[in-house]
Amino acid sequence: MEETLPLNHCQVLKKPLIINRTQITLHLIALTLLIYYRSSSLLQSQNPTLPLTLVFISELLLSLYWLLGAPFYWRPVSRTVFPERLPEDKDLPAVEVFICTADPNKEPTVEVMNTVISAMALDYPADKLCVYFSDDGGSCVTLNAIKEAWRFSKCWLPFCRRFGLKSRCPEAYFGGAEEYEDDEVVKSGHEFIDEKRRVEQEYEEFLECVMRIRGNETISVNGDHSAVVEVIVGNSIDAADTYQVEMPLLVYVAREKRPSLPHNFKAGALNALLRVSGIISNSPYVLVLDCDMYCNDASSARQAMCFNLDPKLSSSLAFVQFPQKFYNVSKNDIYDSRMRSTFSTLWPGMDGLNGPILSGTCFYMKREALYGTSIKQDFDLAKLKNSFGVSNELINSLRPNYKANITNSQDFSPALLQESQLLASCAYENHTKWGKQAIVEDYFTGFNLHCEGWTSVYFNPPKAAFLGTGTTSLNDLLVQGTRWVAGCAEVCLSSFNPVIYGLLRMSVFQSMCYGLAAYYPFICIPMWCLATIPQLCLLNGIVLYPEVSSSFFMVFSFIFLSSQFKHVEEVLSTGGSMKTWENEQRMWMMRTVSQFYGSVDAIMETIGMRDSSFLPTNKVVDDKQVKRYQADIYDFQVPTMILAPLCTLLIINTASFTVGVTKIVLEGSLNEMFVQVFMSFFVVATNYPMVEGMVLRKDNARIPASVTLLSAVSALTFIYLGSFLL
Repeated sequence: MEETLPLNHCQVLKKPLIINRTQITLHLIALTLLIYYRSSSLLQSQNPTLPLTLVFISELLLSLYWLLGAPFYWRPVSRTVFPERLPEDKDLPAVEVFICTADPNKEPTVEVMNTVISAMALDYPADKLCVYFSDDGGSCVTLNAIKEAWRFSKCWLPFCRRFGLKSRCPEAYFGGAEEYEDDEVVKSGHEFIDEKRRVEQEYEEFLECVMRIRGNETISVNGDHSAVVEVIVGNSIDAADTYQVEMPLLVYVAREKRPSLPHNFKAGALNALLRVSGIISNSPYVLVLDCDMYCNDASSARQAMCFNLDPKLSSSLAFVQFPQKFYNVSKNDIYDSRMRSTFSTLWPGMDGLNGPILSGTCFYMKREALYGTSIKQDFDLAKLKNSFGVSNELINSLRPNYKANITNSQDFSPALLQESQLLASCAYENHTKWGKQAIVEDYFTGFNLHCEGWTSVYFNPPKAAFLGTGTTSLNDLLVQGTRWVAGCAEVCLSSFNPVIYGLLRMSVFQSMCYGLAAYYPFICIPMWCLATIPQLCLLNGIVLYPEVSSSFFMVFSFIFLSSQFKHVEEVLSTGGSMKTWENEQRMWMMRTVSQFYGSVDAIMETIGMRDSSFLPTNKVVDDKQVKRYQADIYDFQVPTMILAPLCTLLIINTASFTVGVTKIVLEGSLNEMFVQVFMSFFVVATNYPMVEGMVLRKDNARIPASVTLLSAVSALTFIYLGSFLL
């Protein structure tokens, strides 16, 4: 009877469902009344038409954007798994782990190697686990470091297995982040303590070796090199003889790079790993991890199999998405680095439809979903080569009865090495269907899979399956956001626009969810309007909103309060605080205003004026920066082109609020001007840390006086010229 028990359980969250649907209904009614008010007032108002029209269009665009996001809240679900009900180890499917790195200067080698070691130490049969490491930087430092990581793993893996460690990242374990693990093995007494000391000494030696490698080698990114594929076997003299342990296969891949040929960023790296692994181990499932996202719970593979082996889900399930969580995020999280809204609200909501959007890391993907199901019936060699390239070995791997070439390093023949280097060459994808360059390869992949009828699952376990480093710098956060925005805008402007292309291939609700992400870059346009036009009109005595005594004032008030109370409810229900709500409001404003550059970048690329670009997020720790972050002090060391517009808008709103309050006191215009005065106040109050950075702070991370001066001149120029246009 036990084998008939379900491997997982999906539960609809009824309380959030009722709250969400009630709020959506009432909010939609209020927006309808707002549109009616604006439409009628445009025809009857004696005020200038231009500002009224711009504000109405902005409100209409934001209303449509809110409507696109409503399906996220329609049917939230949560999932539970029962890994103890899985079949025996010998019956489990094989799993591969793909880890990508690009620049050893921005991605610390020790941190990257800890990710590799934690992946090798997953609680899964070693003969069914393979780790593929993509080094897009082509660095000798990374290659030599991964050999040392393999050597250390020879003693780390037996230690983890013997004493049942659940978190198997050595840096986290020995660094004290997982002290509670010792309680689980205290029964082992002195034997455990002695073994831990010995392994910890080995880890210290490993760290010294890696730092020595970084000190002796030139740390650089090689953008012009041949393909390198190497099965890591370490030093056979000391490691292999000392520790007799079954090890997962570890393969290093540095795909060919040439300056004159496109390499398609992370998407190209993952494609190369997929091809190379296809002729080596050809596992049916693939775990994709960023180089800084280590395995915090060794049982994640078994948890994913509770969905992949479920007969009700497996036939159509493309991937299982885990949330991204971060160990270095402060309590108040001033930069919203943990992305609470995405992983605690939006993804559980989309999971209740047909599955979440692919998030780029921390997911288990079915290889068959990436290849396509039609290959089982279509064995026409010419068609397959047109899709998958000229490699006969790769095409053979597509067949259902194909067996992996190797299960250990000794089986890696020269012929197989030559074939794998061909598959990692930069010209292999030419004239095939391996895909075009994309900055947001995760969005494109998930979107196409859902359009083809595949489903996905979101699973947020009690213990974080993966932990990484969150952004602790405002500069990195805004630059990273600009990159994401450029990718999303690229989708919106392409033939894969989800509201057009997706509606014909997936449900309306799911298409709307994808549309929310695709249209997000262009929200900066109505946000810029609402951050300047009402304020400019307030300075010139032009009324744009209903008087306090008007019945429609309640409509505008309800829309604002409905949005804010819903946000507060989300934050508190997911373990946040009012400080979290305040910080999220501030970062949302900053992101939406600064993403203008990402939208322009995407437009220029679409019309052929420039090529796509990709900058890895800096993972190197700056101690001073981290101290400021932990103390909730904003670091405004941001490029002027990003910071100046934010300061300009803040100065405009400060001037507007000051003048508005003066008019209320001297002229008694509270009834007419309350909404516009409150809007300016809300912007200034929410962004008070920027006021501190411009006026009160004297440290090195303040807003530079030159930026403040430039912003003040820009604000005064806008106010002066805008007065003439009105």
